[in-house]
Amino acid sequence: MTRNAASIEHLRRGGTSVVLNLDGGRLPRILHWGADLGNLDEAALLSYAGAVEPTIGDSAVTYPQPVPVVPTLAEGWLGRPGIAGSRGGRAFAPLFREARSTVDDVDGTVRIRTTATDLASELQIDITTELGLSGLLRIAMELTNTGTDDYRLDAVEVALPLPSEAGEILDLTGRWALERVPQRHPLQVGSWVRESRGGKPGLDHTTMLTAGEPSFGFRKGRVWGVHLGWSGNQVLAAELMPAGTRSLRAGEVLLPDEVVLAPGETYRSPWVYGSWGEGLDELASRVHRHLRARPTHPRSARPVVLNTWEAVYFDHDPERLTILAEQSAALGIERFVVDDGWFLGRRDDTRGLGDWLVDPAVWPDGLEPLAARVHELGMEFGLWVEPEMVNLDSDLAREHPEWVFDAGHGPGLPSRYQHVLDLTHEEAYALVLERISAVVDRLAIDFLKWDHNRYLTDAGHSRDGRPAVRRQTQQAYRMMDELRSRHPGLEIESCASGGGRIDLGVLEHTDRVWPSDCNDPHDRVDIQRWTGLLVPPELQGTHIGAMESHTTHRVAPLDFRAATAFWGHFGIELDIASLQPEETEAVRNWIHQHRAMRDLLHSGDVVHADTQPAVRLEGVVATDRRSALFQFVVLDRPPVWPPERLRFPGLDPDLTYRVTEFTAGAPAPRDQCAPWLATGVTLPGRVLAEAGVEAPSLDVDRSMLLRLEVPSGPARRTRTG
Repeated sequence: MTRNAASIEHLRRGGTSVVLNLDGGRLPRILHWGADLGNLDEAALLSYAGAVEPTIGDSAVTYPQPVPVVPTLAEGWLGRPGIAGSRGGRAFAPLFREARSTVDDVDGTVRIRTTATDLASELQIDITTELGLSGLLRIAMELTNTGTDDYRLDAVEVALPLPSEAGEILDLTGRWALERVPQRHPLQVGSWVRESRGGKPGLDHTTMLTAGEPSFGFRKGRVWGVHLGWSGNQVLAAELMPAGTRSLRAGEVLLPDEVVLAPGETYRSPWVYGSWGEGLDELASRVHRHLRARPTHPRSARPVVLNTWEAVYFDHDPERLTILAEQSAALGIERFVVDDGWFLGRRDDTRGLGDWLVDPAVWPDGLEPLAARVHELGMEFGLWVEPEMVNLDSDLAREHPEWVFDAGHGPGLPSRYQHVLDLTHEEAYALVLERISAVVDRLAIDFLKWDHNRYLTDAGHSRDGRPAVRRQTQQAYRMMDELRSRHPGLEIESCASGGGRIDLGVLEHTDRVWPSDCNDPHDRVDIQRWTGLLVPPELQGTHIGAMESHTTHRVAPLDFRAATAFWGHFGIELDIASLQPEETEAVRNWIHQHRAMRDLLHSGDVVHADTQPAVRLEGVVATDRRSALFQFVVLDRPPVWPPERLRFPGLDPDLTYRVTEFTAGAPAPRDQCAPWLATGVTLPGRVLAEAGVEAPSLDVDRSMLLRLEVPSGPARRTRTG
């Protein structure tokens, strides 16, 4: 049911309140975003709006004001503008008036739609504000040119307000094989801006830009975060103005003339997502619950994967890979993925990209016999592709050099010997789509690992030299959707040199992400932890790599590698044919245990204890809080030892749990274990969370899994008060 909005609207869902001021015909201004304010009637809302109205004094420009969802210069906003653009230099400061808003409720999501116009600038704006059942806020906007000449749009940003206690920023950076590295700093006057200009979010992408109470952690301190659901160029920013107004910002970064609206044309922004929480765990849980509620979220058990990359690299041999598939099935693998190297001329990474035809020199009988054998063994069959890229040493590039992006200086600098195929050429798009679709159809492929290795630094459309980054991103989405439409049940992974394209935009078109090319558990523990601010475990590819990491050359025992990979969409990325018999049996056992535990791991609440820097304690607690699995990890040698007690977050304080070591491999050495581990311990959740238990004294780069279960029979609850 749709109704006209009141002057003050209060949205409440999932423990979140959003209070919007819609009066005066102005664009929405958010008066409160955060903790649930309870049931407020119209009189209370009007009183609240009056109570938080700032003292303007003699200037509406230099004094504070509520943060408009789309701030504009003409309203006295001196910070980052929500809209930048012009008509050849005119209409550069839009002022939207006569705003009209409606409210409706769609499947539990409350939605406000606001429409306003600027007759002088000849623009119409439409803003959609949604609060879902998880308490996740999201906002998108449309801008329509109602004039008779072109309007060049240079920037669009949505703003979300921050309260005065948000004094510290936490964002993420990184590089290849070391994504999602946290960094903290005070929120000071000015703007802290994180931009991605390489045609994808990038390996250094912050994913979620957060600001909160100083020293906030996973379990303590209020924190607010913003994310842009978009896989192209973008900006995330935190801003503190001299008058004390604080906000988080997000929007696309548009290249010159990338969006020029002809009369009647409309620009549609990506969704800007806002989450908050009492600590980062609650902030992340709102995003996880939102993703899990999607109709497109994977519902089947996530199949255990074997990916061939670190087992054979480009050395494809039909007999060897067939044997590898048979060995995989014997271990309990459920999805067998052939990585890079299967197509025409692809013996290394210098050639072949773009020629999506099976190489008869390596596969004289095609890939059909291998795919048939994989399916016969009861496994799914997957294949690596990189549809957006091309090697200059390829038949495609030689036949169509005009399909390679060129900003006027040739194809630009290579990266990993490759360049970007301009999919905004409909002929190029159609050729790549048809060739990949034919392979998927012919081999009954179940899964595509979709890679994206080169930044779009010089993405000029070759017919006119105009930038085409935004359109390229849309074409990638379009191709993913078309492939999934043509081949129902096909799943796609977003990989981009590892974790370079992880966002809620690409997750509308894919089924999992690859957090990093690094399988070294020492680094992977934290890569997965911080990727989890946005992505729940079942959507993160997590594989057991080789004993000596291919990216860091650090050596780690099998149990540490397996325990770290255990949490996500579990898989193997090593040459299982080279394993010793006892290692093979251990891998088989880890696979068996994961398959038994994945219902919990892929549906429960992800929690992290706030620990000293050298150790980690994190886990998944079942939604009914009757069971949990935790991992305790030692990553460094601190000056004070033994480690602090283990305090388990997220439990029901009034239920009693039995805590035992959970192992699919060798138990931890007894001389490193606390005495209680010999028999386990049974304690109330309140005691386990507040007082904790003695931690095992593990060596560096070792871990232990701990199972917590409410004993069978009637639930034992402790009396309180």
